[in-house]
Amino acid sequence: MTVKIITIDGPSGSGKGTLAAKLAAHYQFHLLDSGALYRLLGLSLHNLNLLEKLDSELTKCAEIAANLDIKFVTTETGILVQLDGEDVTQTIRTERVGEFASKVAAIPALRAALIDRQHAFAQEPGLVADGRDMATSIFPHAQAKIYLTASAQSRAERRVKQLQGMGLDAKINDILANIEARDKRDMERAVAPLKPAEGAYIIDSSSLNIDEVFNLMTAYIEQQLAN
Repeated sequence: MTVKIITIDGPSGSGKGTLAAKLAAHYQFHLLDSGALYRLLGLSLHNLNLLEKLDSELTKCAEIAANLDIKFVTTETGILVQLDGEDVTQTIRTERVGEFASKVAAIPALRAALIDRQHAFAQEPGLVADGRDMATSIFPHAQAKIYLTASAQSRAERRVKQLQGMGLDAKINDILANIEARDKRDMERAVAPLKPAEGAYIIDSSSLNIDEVFNLMTAYIEQQLAN
């Protein structure tokens, strides 16, 4: 039996993570937050002082990527993320670690090292996969492909609120500059650049709330999964 797969791709801050978790709970599907994998790899390489040596230590970095000691633990309040036994749930959501992730995601050998890990998430009864190349590269045969985007300004404003809600300091101009730089890097990388998959349902969430986007997504998904 073919596992049902829903992909949600899009730039940083478009709401992919929130919507993916909401959809996974709604359909009782497994959830893959591929961005977390890249953030974890970026953080691990930073901790090992390898992030600035990606070119000279690429083989070693790829080996680390393939053998990351990571765990996603479901709790009553959400998903707990562990790296080498340490709780890094909040750490990996910082702008700094987001920059680490964008750097490693641009390296073909490191992306390749994480492919098998991502494929392993596709299990019954189904999977919601959130990232930047889920439909174009990792799960090109997904039954429902969504590309969620929003203006850089609206994404920066959301990110500031999110960081402030975590008790972290955030300046809108810095966040906006980081988002624009990350968009450029993600869209221009040589392997699996950020772009909508052919036939993907494109949603601009700039002026929509979570519930409005969720309703658009479920209407589309149910039509696709019924085919």
